[in-house]
Amino acid sequence: MDSLSQIVLGGALAAAIAPAAHRRAALLAGAALGTLPDLDSLPIALFSDNPVTLMTVHRSFSHSLFVLPLVGWLLWWLFRRFGHGRVVAAPARWFWAIQLALVTHPLLDAFTVYGTQLWWPLMPAPTMWSSVFIIDPLYTVWLLVACLMAWWLRERITAQRVLVAGLILSTAYLGWSLVAKAMVDREAERTLASMGLGDAPYFSVPMPFNTLLWRVVAMTPAGYVEAERSVLVDEGRMHFRGYPSNVQALRQARGIPAVDRLSWFNRGFMRAQVRDNRLVLSDLRMGLEPNYTFSFDVAAMQAGRWQAVPPRQHPWESPVKGYEGLRSLFDAMGQRIVDPSSTAMHALTADAEGAFTSP
Repeated sequence: MDSLSQIVLGGALAAAIAPAAHRRAALLAGAALGTLPDLDSLPIALFSDNPVTLMTVHRSFSHSLFVLPLVGWLLWWLFRRFGHGRVVAAPARWFWAIQLALVTHPLLDAFTVYGTQLWWPLMPAPTMWSSVFIIDPLYTVWLLVACLMAWWLRERITAQRVLVAGLILSTAYLGWSLVAKAMVDREAERTLASMGLGDAPYFSVPMPFNTLLWRVVAMTPAGYVEAERSVLVDEGRMHFRGYPSNVQALRQARGIPAVDRLSWFNRGFMRAQVRDNRLVLSDLRMGLEPNYTFSFDVAAMQAGRWQAVPPRQHPWESPVKGYEGLRSLFDAMGQRIVDPSSTAMHALTADAEGAFTSP
């Protein structure tokens, strides 16, 4: 989730738990603890410049539910051991304020599609509940208002009430996102089954900044299919569009470390293309067709075989550019949310589709 959401979640939780006399200090401490796990990018960058490593090690050790409780306990013990006044005065409350400000960070991240390694150092596929977009104002606004009011109200009982209200409303929004996702998934499974793709791996994820319009992608033997779904107006079967992927090249490149690492990290939701005898893998979970946020050169064809090369990340080219492009995206999403026949979303990227071709 975006940094602001993590900051206000950590601040609201810590301030709601700590004694009223410590409220402002708890807001600041919770904000710092809420963003602490994302600082893992700094040490990772010191040890590697491999873009695949940078992507797949992020949200691992620093987001582990095995690691963060120990970090929280150590911080609490240090503050108490060396006589930090507030922690000594209310050790139990500060223990839980510190713990929850830390542990809720990876749990909130798990609601996005990126993938969070909650059980590191164990190696199941990263958790991706994918029910909220990485930035969603309707989640963040309640916590932001609560934190600002609590800072202003200080020790008043009203501050506690607005903090609790903000946490309840933001949590209720996450609950709604799961309900909306279940509605989308139910129809996606029905439609895919009617297409003979009942066993196809698929994922659903909300479109930017909302939970009313969703994108569904399913893998097929020749590539992948994609559709949108508005939980507000759409009824009946979904309308999937098909796109090719070089599944043969991807199959032949199995065993190359970067290929296997990405396949584990994104659960195989990636497009394979061959460009200039290089195998390019794109993560289908983030971006809009045909422009995906994460694309990497991972192998080169040499003597009839795929050979590992130092991975190189392709710069992301947004399908919408500048203020006018962003406004067009919002307009297109708004039209599609209320009109199942709208093709505005497709029109945004139609001009770019010829830029990438799969052999």
